[in-house]
Amino acid sequence: MTQTLYGEDPDPSEPLPAGPLYVPVRPGPSSCTIRLFRTPLGGRTAVGFTSERRLVATLGAHQARIRLAEPALRALTAPLGVTTVTVNPQFTAPAPAPAPASAPALDPASATATPAQPKPVPALRAG
Repeated sequence: MTQTLYGEDPDPSEPLPAGPLYVPVRPGPSSCTIRLFRTPLGGRTAVGFTSERRLVATLGAHQARIRLAEPALRALTAPLGVTTVTVNPQFTAPAPAPAPASAPALDPASATATPAQPKPVPALRAG
């Protein structure tokens, strides 16, 4: 029986199980939760790193982590429908900026059915 590490990836860069991985987690009230990520095409994936140095280089020194074997990581994420494990990803997108403060709530009685008109944009000026 052949075991694949990358689920449906037809050309994995590491075809053999990676062994114990450093897995990013989020601390919770009574335990921690595995962080899931998105692939460039939008699919969900679990992520593991073969060394702490690689995790820190990609996600930063303050990223909480646990050690898990690849089969354990798969077993924890399978019930969520996550079948892909990405080992040692090198590129990540920056964290999203915090959402701006919410606008004040509108009174439903004063709301109109007409669409909002776009605000004019001031012209750029040369300095």
